[in-house]
Amino acid sequence: MFHPRSLAFGIAAVLALTASHGRSESPKQKEPPVLPNEAQVMQVKLKRSQALLEALTKEDFKQIEESANSLVRISKATEFLRAYKTEEYEFQARVFQRSAETLAEKAKAKNLDGATLAYLDMTVSCVACHSHFRGRKRD
Repeated sequence: MFHPRSLAFGIAAVLALTASHGRSESPKQKEPPVLPNEAQVMQVKLKRSQALLEALTKEDFKQIEESANSLVRISKATEFLRAYKTEEYEFQARVFQRSAETLAEKAKAKNLDGATLAYLDMTVSCVACHSHFRGRKRD
């Protein structure tokens, strides 16, 4: 049988060890997620746009809708990349996003002609935006 003093000493020792053990380890800090740079985002947008063209030619409405929704999410999630903030850039970014949203809606409605026109609008906004910034120095 344990003596009450021995039992109290044992409990105190266990508590002291666990308390000091918790303090000796510094809490691991979570590193913030690495955000993609502009080139990485543009590469993903290009791949999604290429997937859209393939889906349009195959009349794969499910893939059209998925790719278009992916582009909408990318455009909404990457607003932080809008470093230039010129009126032309903002305009083209809005056209791109609206065109991608329309593309998804037309795909859901299985409207190939409407989806194709929305794809063309989206592509025109890409070309116009890239033309606007080609050769322009970034701040």
